[in-house]
Amino acid sequence: MCGIIGYTGYDEARGILIKGLKSLEYRGYDSAGIGVYNKEKKECIIKKCTGRVNTLEKKTDDMRGTCGIGHTRWATHGGVSDSNSHPHKFGEVSVVHNGIIENCETLKHTLGVENELKSDTDSELAAVLIDKYYNSDPIVAISKAVKELSGTFALAIMFDSIPDAVYTVRNVSPIVCCSGENGSFIASDIIALAEYCNEYFVLPEFSIAEVTKEKITVFDLDKNIIHPQMIKTDSVLKSSGKDGYPFYMEKEICEQPSAIKNTLESRISNGQVTFKNDNIDEAVFSKCKCISVIACGTAMHAGLIGKNIIEKYCRIPVTVYNASEYMYSSPIISNDTLVICVSQSGETIDTLEALKYAKRNNAMSISIVNVRNSSIARESDNVIYTDAGPEIAVASTKAYTTQSAIFYLIAAKIAKINKQMNENELFDFTNELLKIPQSVEDIINRKNEIHALSSLMLSSEHAFMIGRGIDFPALLEASLKLKEISYIHSEAFASGELKHGTIALITESTPVISLLTQEKLKSKQISNVKEVQSRGALVISFIKKSFCDNCTDNCFLLPELKDDFMPIPSVAALQYFAYFVSSDKGLDVDKPRNLAKVVTVE
Repeated sequence: MCGIIGYTGYDEARGILIKGLKSLEYRGYDSAGIGVYNKEKKECIIKKCTGRVNTLEKKTDDMRGTCGIGHTRWATHGGVSDSNSHPHKFGEVSVVHNGIIENCETLKHTLGVENELKSDTDSELAAVLIDKYYNSDPIVAISKAVKELSGTFALAIMFDSIPDAVYTVRNVSPIVCCSGENGSFIASDIIALAEYCNEYFVLPEFSIAEVTKEKITVFDLDKNIIHPQMIKTDSVLKSSGKDGYPFYMEKEICEQPSAIKNTLESRISNGQVTFKNDNIDEAVFSKCKCISVIACGTAMHAGLIGKNIIEKYCRIPVTVYNASEYMYSSPIISNDTLVICVSQSGETIDTLEALKYAKRNNAMSISIVNVRNSSIARESDNVIYTDAGPEIAVASTKAYTTQSAIFYLIAAKIAKINKQMNENELFDFTNELLKIPQSVEDIINRKNEIHALSSLMLSSEHAFMIGRGIDFPALLEASLKLKEISYIHSEAFASGELKHGTIALITESTPVISLLTQEKLKSKQISNVKEVQSRGALVISFIKKSFCDNCTDNCFLLPELKDDFMPIPSVAALQYFAYFVSSDKGLDVDKPRNLAKVVTVE
């Protein structure tokens, strides 16, 4: 879960590496470092430190050279320290690494270097191994080393005896490569390179790229030249700044109306849902008798919304799996099982491995991802892209709402195919879906009301969120947002479960957020709110406008949509709620402690 950047060309490398690391900092920000080839000293000079890239930037003013590699780290093996920061150097080999080398302890003893290592990381062993095999031919050395590594890895490598080249190899963990007027580049995410090129390629697994200022040559492990598929760079990536917002998270909250609108309108025509532009055959939907949703965190919460909607409208059983547990839970898979994998980045390792497992067991697959040509997208039989644009803040917002929107589209498609909806019902369903972007826009325009409510949370250490029906999975996502960016311990509960234990934790100092959007459960939810109020709890309510007669003193009125369509605007409001709590506490909203945006290690 780290960011990698590499450059060789005609400009000073240091500035390009630092700028690239800043754009990749969402992937990890415990520490950072760069290595730049110094022609006078005839070696790669490394500087690294704990903390953010801004700290590293101040320490590298004197680094000169036109070839280098950089890294921003999220610690896995070894604590957060200067010595564990990347790059690592052994002999004349300098390396940065993303992933986990699972056999590092075995390698350490086999190579007999325990007393020579300068860090506690698994990554340093990659440098040791490559240096062991290096004898003037870098491709052979890397190939031999890679064959001895177990686990996942993306490596960027420099050799002191090869002053103007960077080498890279990967297994699972992503690497993209491109060339431009000023040289050649590699990175773990195209967002770091988009401004430098109009096209790029994803490095194939177990292939080695030799990156020079003039060109990039790709070899397989037997040193045969291969030609990866070139991909056009999305113009949206070239302008992914904050646009005047204090944090990316607020910018991305405010981009949701257009992101949801684009996701829906491109797939709704005359009241009908079509996945024609996604190249998905209708047989995928007509053949499925059960659905397994595989995802992690926020994406899994979108899957829970999908479960509720698909089961109600399609009468097909849906099981939502935590991706990290899927393979170990003996899942029931048959030829008529449709597996839907959900991941913003398309690189979530647990989800990717679960998808591979499901495919080996003959499941049909669709992936809902935001990043084109990502690992999950390439592995899946079918892909539905959210096209939400770059999401930089660690806390996901527009990815969640667009993922949820796609589940509504899938539900409508299957219901129509299975004759669970007639033409009029389908038209009403899609018409209501198309109202969602405006409802989210209305919430954004009233953000000051949410800000006022969020101030009630600033001194809280704990919070509970309660709701019933489809409000409950929406609150699971709202609770995650609050805890991950404000560091308030927050738990979401189905309201009826309060009296089965949780109500013992209700005190005057523990606020309760209530979500109420479901007509058939209104009276029960109001009763649950009164239960916590009677124990002294401060209640903050997010409630559908037509229910305003039941408002508490601290209340935000949600726009009117039919009950089943309320989860998306409800969560948008609660995203802003969490955002204001975090920003008013003076926290770094975009980079919450201990978290990384893209989880590429199991």
